[in-house]
Amino acid sequence: MKRLIGLFPFLGLAFAQESANSQNWLVWLALIGGAAALIFALYLTRRVLSFSEGNARMQEIAQAIREGAQAYLTREYTVVGIFFAVVFVLLLILSFTPYLNAYAPYAFVIGGALSALAGYVGMTIATAANSRTTAAAQEGLNRGLRVAFSAGTVMSMTVVGLGLLYVTGWYLFLQTRNLSLEEISQVMLILGLGASAMAL
Repeated sequence: MKRLIGLFPFLGLAFAQESANSQNWLVWLALIGGAAALIFALYLTRRVLSFSEGNARMQEIAQAIREGAQAYLTREYTVVGIFFAVVFVLLLILSFTPYLNAYAPYAFVIGGALSALAGYVGMTIATAANSRTTAAAQEGLNRGLRVAFSAGTVMSMTVVGLGLLYVTGWYLFLQTRNLSLEEISQVMLILGLGASAMAL
């Protein structure tokens, strides 16, 4: 199943190469793939959290790391939120001109928000897994690696799942608005910029 889910990012390339008459099944496959990736991420999260956090000292250190990580994310997302608000206003102004589609500002902000959500999930599971990985490694290297790799996979599956659902959802929505291929491409590019800006 892991190998199958790993193929989902390449659906975008296949989607672009198919003719308009054969795209429907790829759209549905992308939606199913995105949902499957998120379900798999949830399964791995529950699996990681089922492991022991270790002794009292491990739990104390893990709690301190979690508090530091949350403080970091709060500060980062506050600063980035201001940046996104400014860019959103600029894009909103441009959307009243012929140079930018009216949906582009919203695609930018939502793309950034979903990227932030993926980052939050990744940081949360990473800080939840550190002491569990240490405790599991005391029982054997293989067991510790299983916890660590499962925690890392949660982040990647969340990014893949949210990305597929978001891009496919926007594509389907924009098609209902009877936009040209150029206009759809412009919005899709802007939403990619939003997600990338948040990731940086």
